[in-house]
Amino acid sequence: MDTTGTLDEALERLHASGPERLGRLTNHAPMAVEALAARGRARSVHRWLDLYADRLEDFPSRVAPVTEDDWRSALGDPRRAADWIDHFTREITERPWQDVLTQWWPRLLPGIHGGSAHPVIRVGHAVRTLRSGGTTAPRLTELAHGLGYWAARHRPVAPPAPLPGADGAAGALDAVPPIGLREGGFPDRLDRVTALPVWAASVTDPDDAYARLTELVRAATHRYATHGHGDATMLVHAATAPNAVLRTLPALPRALWVPSLRAAWTASAAVTAMYAPDAPAEYVPPGTLTPDEVVDLALAHGDEHVIKLTDTALDVGDGTALAAALRSIEMSVPLE
Repeated sequence: MDTTGTLDEALERLHASGPERLGRLTNHAPMAVEALAARGRARSVHRWLDLYADRLEDFPSRVAPVTEDDWRSALGDPRRAADWIDHFTREITERPWQDVLTQWWPRLLPGIHGGSAHPVIRVGHAVRTLRSGGTTAPRLTELAHGLGYWAARHRPVAPPAPLPGADGAAGALDAVPPIGLREGGFPDRLDRVTALPVWAASVTDPDDAYARLTELVRAATHRYATHGHGDATMLVHAATAPNAVLRTLPALPRALWVPSLRAAWTASAAVTAMYAPDAPAEYVPPGTLTPDEVVDLALAHGDEHVIKLTDTALDVGDGTALAAALRSIEMSVPLE
């Protein structure tokens, strides 16, 4: 983790910006700079931000403070993003961040799909930094921004009808049926996901939930190498969303691990259903590269999704995961 203060400087720079741009596209910068810092590339953070700067918008306008009495009516209202961020900033100033996270995690978890799952991913990056790099003011504020964004974009869905699944995560992802009409944006496609394979539904033990979630992250990352061409950008989230949940589990009470697994599976499987290609494509990576070499290639490419998938691939830590990162580099448009 970055110990130079560069990440804190970058986060302070970003907290003057809103969580979205153009009313619907996510500001990926806080997640990308955290990933770069975590992978030893803090010296490149500000240069990367300079390239990304034209995608940032001003912090949104406030409507009214969110209170303990009326928070339910504000949940899922994107117009209230600034109000929610203010609310969590106050909460984290007054109480330990772990207590705030524990209180709000089960409230927010049913809306994991909101904002194309970017809010939970942002929270996962923030929690990793707090757990491994110290509780500095910018890092606490970053968690408040992530939680506030999640609350504003909270999007619950009806429980999908159960379909036959598989014992392993890879088989369960293979069993996910693509949606019939693959047009429209994330919200429109999400409405068409009405049935998903059953996987890990019988899990009741927190340790088993942790192991299953680890398996899911590995399977979704591996799958990108052969299925990422369905949508090079959106299918990244089939791996990064469950990995954000996995990164957060150690900061949560064990009683929350099983429902977290179930929400992460639904999110990963739904993305798979929405963007799966008609058929897999064999992928042979261009030689054997070390993790550091793959990180350098991702940084040189610059796309925020490439950086985040590479970060998750390093968590998985095997050759197939690195191949998935290389595949994303090949298919994605560089940041220029």
